[in-house]
Amino acid sequence: MSPSRRTAARSVRMLGVTAASAALVLGASGSALACKITDFSATAACDGAKGVITVTDTDPTGAPAVVSVFLENNGADLRKVGEQTVEGSQKGVTVTFAEDWEPNAVYRVHVTAVKGEKTLVDADIPNLTTPAKACQADTTPTTPSTPSTSPSPSVSPSDSASTPAATESGTPTPSAEESESTAPADTTASNQPSPAVGESNLAETGANSNTGLIVGIAAALVVIGGGAVFFGMRRKGSGNR
Repeated sequence: MSPSRRTAARSVRMLGVTAASAALVLGASGSALACKITDFSATAACDGAKGVITVTDTDPTGAPAVVSVFLENNGADLRKVGEQTVEGSQKGVTVTFAEDWEPNAVYRVHVTAVKGEKTLVDADIPNLTTPAKACQADTTPTTPSTPSTSPSPSVSPSDSASTPAATESGTPTPSAEESESTAPADTTASNQPSPAVGESNLAETGANSNTGLIVGIAAALVVIGGGAVFFGMRRKGSGNR
């Protein structure tokens, strides 16, 4: 075989190997990026007092998928909860179904994904069993208002007894002490004329007063003192002679 034929044969073999390798790589990548049932998952949770079933689609190709949820009873569909379409992503896209589920209930989630005329997925997610505790509303008790503890002013028996009771006409009735201690005014005495001011002073300075005796004693002392002075001056004059 000539060298040119050998070179051409080698080139053909190399092209064949390269094409086969490329086909394998493309096939593997296509299989890895294809939508599959393992890209879907389902959970049951509570939104306050209401139950919800959430389905998450992590299909990186974003192929449209129809998600159907059914309530199971002894392996058979009891009723259809709902159906929604989702286009997934690598980060995950969720769809939520409002369902007032009961504890330990079983749900079947079916996924159908079709691209063009090719069916990518037509299968069920493993059956979903709800939690053993049902959803409950928030029952946080409110703090009751604290009643006022300040005591009301008490009225002692003495205060209530001393306070005059009001009659029906609104005029207070005097107490027993006031009626006993307060005597009615003597109307006969108020009609008599009161004595004059001068008469009362004269009665106080009348014959029973000691004013005259005091004046007499004072005069006698003055006379005695004057005599003593007089005699003292005479003795002094005679001595000087």
